[in-house]
Amino acid sequence: MSLLPSHLTAAKSERYPLGREDIYVRDPFILADKTSQTYYLYAAREYPKGDGSFTVGVGVHTSKDLENWSSNYPVFQVEADSWGKDDVWAPEVHKYQGKYYLFVTLMATQEAKRMQDKSLTKRGTQIFVADTPIGPFKKLAPGPTTPEDWLALDGSLWVEDNQAWMIFCHEWAQITDGTMEAVKMSKDLSRMISKPQTLFKATEAPWVVSLASLAPKGKTRPHGYITDGPWLHKTKSDELIMIWSSFSKNKYTIGIARSESGKVTGPWKQDPEPLLDYNGGHGMIFEDFSGQLRLALHYPNNHSTARAYYIPIEDNGNTLSLKQAFQPK
Repeated sequence: MSLLPSHLTAAKSERYPLGREDIYVRDPFILADKTSQTYYLYAAREYPKGDGSFTVGVGVHTSKDLENWSSNYPVFQVEADSWGKDDVWAPEVHKYQGKYYLFVTLMATQEAKRMQDKSLTKRGTQIFVADTPIGPFKKLAPGPTTPEDWLALDGSLWVEDNQAWMIFCHEWAQITDGTMEAVKMSKDLSRMISKPQTLFKATEAPWVVSLASLAPKGKTRPHGYITDGPWLHKTKSDELIMIWSSFSKNKYTIGIARSESGKVTGPWKQDPEPLLDYNGGHGMIFEDFSGQLRLALHYPNNHSTARAYYIPIEDNGNTLSLKQAFQPK
């Protein structure tokens, strides 16, 4: 039996009316369900409330081939009394212990704008749970899962030796040199059970530059070094690596870090050259139904024209490489 609502399971001509290039998305995340041979693409979305205003949330598109996609179907909308109801970033859905967990970055910005005090901005990853990949997703706890007094984002799940960890970013906007963090999670993922451990700082990667250095001529940007979009991957020779995003001289960029111990706690060492420096990023890795490993990312890093790309990559045992040059169309 299909998990999808009836309007998403009509004849093929109606089921997948969108091409990949038709879907605006930043921070794309793919859940590849082998049982149903269905790809789920999760993306931040806005939904009209009926009074001319919008609520933020997460939607899903489905596909059988990564090229032809269903229309958007809402799987999560921020509640009116949520601590972070002003914006949504970087949704991820992980199947874990028979359920589906939505990791999503929420933000509260209106009070900071009203008071003209950026210190009042709140940003963090919150975790929600559902019985199916299309929700409905319910909150596990009332507040963010990341530390409440941190500007944190891009939480992701990693399981090691039967222990669940959340990998996330402590944002440059609060600490200038952004960091990558890891924290142990309770079995039901409802709370942290350890203090966050810093894995590395953005400036440990030799290719990272400050946002200020990328300001267009005659304009300024704030000084800071970004950490974005962590994704951990065990290579076929059992090495633990992480792809993550920041800014290089070529703008938005994906780099590789590797754990010298093979464990999430590291220590972590940065590869001197990035995996991809083409103004695309916030990548994650999945295996398609033919067994091909793919890197999902958005390109370009632009709020109006970003699209998802699913690039074939090679696991070389000790690292990852693109199977062919990235040539977006």
